[in-house]
Amino acid sequence: MIECAPQFEQVPKVRFLLLIFIIVPLVEMMLLFEVADVIGGWSTLALVVLTAVIGVQILKRQGLSTLLRAQQRLQSGELPAQEIVEGMMLAGAGALLLTPGFITDTLGFIFLTGPLRRPIAWRIIRSGVVKAMGAGASSGSFEFRSSQSQSSYREQSNVYEGEYSEDGLSQIGPREPKKGPND
Repeated sequence: MIECAPQFEQVPKVRFLLLIFIIVPLVEMMLLFEVADVIGGWSTLALVVLTAVIGVQILKRQGLSTLLRAQQRLQSGELPAQEIVEGMMLAGAGALLLTPGFITDTLGFIFLTGPLRRPIAWRIIRSGVVKAMGAGASSGSFEFRSSQSQSSYREQSNVYEGEYSEDGLSQIGPREPKKGPND
């Protein structure tokens, strides 16, 4: 379920994202130029490519490890919330590492490093940004909803309560088969 927030609540988020997408590349370029002045242009380019290649190799190993831990949790009947959040962080790390620059590479390596990534993922889960709704008993799937959509989900869901017992069926008696469409 996707909720649309009122227009006035979206404006600060859009401005923040716009600033991020303008300021971060400018700072990255300034830093790349400064490093190129110190160690040379080709060395800077080689360093940027090297961090991307090393990062992708680490990303493969960490991603597989996180996937295996999630499968183990699912097999034991537990909700792999930690692993799901870590998987999202690893995807973000991959994007950051492929973006040329030293600041984005540093953030990407922070998300790649397990001892740093796990406490960050744990804090994200504990903050309530992502809440697990639990497992569906018949479907075997998990639903994740943000804490903002939680209240509207409760208001829109239909809950039907009733009771069933085998004893009640024996009191009704056997049914007679229908003879025609109007019976």
